[in-house]
Amino acid sequence: MRNKKIFINNREISLEVPPYIIGEISANHNGSIENVYKLIDVAKKSGASAVKIQTYTADTITADCRSKDFMIDGGLWDGRSLYDLYSEASLPWDWHKSIFNYAAKKDLTIFSSPFDASAVDLLEDLNAPAYKIASFEAIDIPLIKYTASTKKPMIISTGMTTTDEIEEAVNAALVSGCKDLILLHCVSSYPAHSIDYNLKTILDMQSRYKVMVGLSDHTVDNTTAIASVALGATVIEKHITLNRDGGGPDDSFSLEPADLEELCHKTLTAWESLGSADYKRSSSEIENKQFRRSIYFMQDKKVGQIIEEKDVRVIRPGYGLKPKYLEEVIGKKISQDVGKFTPVSWGVIE
Repeated sequence: MRNKKIFINNREISLEVPPYIIGEISANHNGSIENVYKLIDVAKKSGASAVKIQTYTADTITADCRSKDFMIDGGLWDGRSLYDLYSEASLPWDWHKSIFNYAAKKDLTIFSSPFDASAVDLLEDLNAPAYKIASFEAIDIPLIKYTASTKKPMIISTGMTTTDEIEEAVNAALVSGCKDLILLHCVSSYPAHSIDYNLKTILDMQSRYKVMVGLSDHTVDNTTAIASVALGATVIEKHITLNRDGGGPDDSFSLEPADLEELCHKTLTAWESLGSADYKRSSSEIENKQFRRSIYFMQDKKVGQIIEEKDVRVIRPGYGLKPKYLEEVIGKKISQDVGKFTPVSWGVIE
């Protein structure tokens, strides 16, 4: 792995710390800067590591055209033109400074996905600490190179990409100045289904591209994201909303506040449970050792008598000899009187 640790605003991202949780605000402002402020508050309260916005206008991402190529056919946004969708979804550029300032007051990291060079320039003016390249832009090598020239940490989502396209994106970022790169395994479907995620791809990406790998998750619950932690996901990105029924372009597949809090809590629990390869008894197990099975006398026995099969049993608790000694014990002489329900020990056997 090229970098075992990456820092965004002094927050470490690595396999040695809990996953870095990004709340993606995307289009869920629904036309109100107050909603953005509220989502920042939600992310902060939930324990997210950062929030992310998207920096584009309809004109920087597409063209105002109603021909077939520019109309959406099927899916969540069926029948809409790209221009109309992005006009509604875009976050006004003149909001950016206020939003960055608000996040700073809340002591919450904020960065963005730029969709062209002018967006990178705007975000540089705001001293964005990192950049995220969206899946649909992962083949935009000029954009990746321009973003990488800032020398800031970069995160690239890989939805829809081939292995060759990912390789091209990684190489473009690294040769253009990016030293801290993270890939996100992603399924670019809205919503996505857990069965389509093939989370074992995370392991292959780690090996193939030698960078840290996380997950951009578009499923409607947290199961897939939590499972990804066990496979080494260091970053998890989920869309967040104030209300899944809010009517915005991305609301229906986004996490509501309680869901985001659950994500932060349960991914932390999942990460803590990984620990390391360790066969020692945990401290919480030690007191329960007494409840394992062991060998006990089931009859009163006098000194000199032979232990017969009917005289002993393997039962709980665990104060006697281990069960593996049962055959060895049978046939031995008793060296002192013992009572019924006494644990068998070598000290009472000749």
